[in-house]
Amino acid sequence: MPDPSIPPVAPSRRDPAETAPARMDALATLPVFFKLSERRAVLVGGSEPALWKAELLAAAGANVDVYSEHFVHGFEDLARQPPAGRIALHARRWENADLADAAIAIGAITDDKEATSFVAAARASGVPVNVIDRPEFCAFQFGAIVNRSPLIVAISTDGAAPVFAQAIRSRLEALLPQGFKRWALVAKTWRREGDRLGRDMPARRRFWERFTERAMQNAERAPTHDDLESLIAEGNSAAANRIGAGFVTLVGAGPGDPELLTLKAVRALRSADVILYDDLVTAPVLEFARREARRILVGKKGYGPACKQTDINKLMVALALEGHRVVRLKSGDPMIFGRGGEEIDDLKAAAIAYDVIPGISAAQAAAARLKVSLTHRNHAKRLQFITGHSREGKLPANLDWSALADPGATTAVYMAHRTLGELRDKLIAAGLPSDTPAYAMMDVTREDERIVPSTIRDLPEALALHGVSGPCLVLIGAALGSSLEATDSVTADLSDVTT
Repeated sequence: MPDPSIPPVAPSRRDPAETAPARMDALATLPVFFKLSERRAVLVGGSEPALWKAELLAAAGANVDVYSEHFVHGFEDLARQPPAGRIALHARRWENADLADAAIAIGAITDDKEATSFVAAARASGVPVNVIDRPEFCAFQFGAIVNRSPLIVAISTDGAAPVFAQAIRSRLEALLPQGFKRWALVAKTWRREGDRLGRDMPARRRFWERFTERAMQNAERAPTHDDLESLIAEGNSAAANRIGAGFVTLVGAGPGDPELLTLKAVRALRSADVILYDDLVTAPVLEFARREARRILVGKKGYGPACKQTDINKLMVALALEGHRVVRLKSGDPMIFGRGGEEIDDLKAAAIAYDVIPGISAAQAAAARLKVSLTHRNHAKRLQFITGHSREGKLPANLDWSALADPGATTAVYMAHRTLGELRDKLIAAGLPSDTPAYAMMDVTREDERIVPSTIRDLPEALALHGVSGPCLVLIGAALGSSLEATDSVTADLSDVTT
């Protein structure tokens, strides 16, 4: 029987609503890249740390004046053959006047009194100042660097954990091939070639996206003029063949944890002009989108405010016909109870090109969280997905109860909460043992995840006891008890959130 405590409520209508990106989190420091070519840099100190900073400043094209009464081995060689810029060694103590026309001042100074004087002199001259390994004296700090110049990556922990920053740098070194340097260099000269694409900013952006894809695939070789001509031809061909239409990608956002997105989904989000997203899509997932991309909430809430599917489809088609690249972002997988088929029908009718990128569905994520196999060969010969929510908001009338009550099946019930009592009664009446293991799972993989373990007989009451009111996935089947140790450990881990 339906739960009498939950009266049927017709969902209220709401319109698609454009939303703004989340505000940027606070920054400990502002990451900037400082042009030093042909500008004067002052460096105080002749120690090993000063030697490295002298090389770094010269590599950035600075004219470096180094002041110290003593220089470690290596300074003279570096001054004779700097990586760029120039290095002049002054075998004397620094003076205030030395800072007069400097663009930047660095001190390898261990004495607090001297460091204080140096910082005061730099500030009096309006010069940004850094004292190596002394953050309390610094107006700015250096990051750990990955150098593929002009592609440069710098990592900072605001002085909190330099070793951590170095470890991250090492990982990035392995991820960024040396060949990226050649592609980044040629990008400077190819920017002018973008004029051949006209003033269409989306077309120019797509040129650089194709450039990036080609660089990723061919990092081991240098780019050639043929690459440029091919990219221009691809852009012109795309513009000529596009008859007023853009492109739509149906993307599965997964259960909520942004780390469970596919790489292809991330690429689609980063290249989207407009994102139509559901209520269940989490904010961290949306952070993969460009900040200038439009975000439009088109979500539905069971028994709550909902955008009509026909309105969503019309908006998606209209945006594509305007030439936009649209991502239709859905929680879980777009083709599992996600209305993806209806959206594809409208895209086909409008002759709009589209693609589908799968996502991890809630049932898959739930099984991983429980550390159980839904198809354990000792307990399950079939895995079946059903919805507990029809168009009318009721339990679907045409379910195969004999199949659902099969003790050799594992069943995942999406949108199960409102009709769970009736579902339980009909399953048991159809022959499913009342002590069959069952789990109700809410917000799987998210920070507010909740898991309620029970049997199919007691699950509706267990949900009521825990005050569950939102979207709910229910898993039912003997396979859920196939690993008692895993099940017990999950229950123990979640005792604080399920009570």
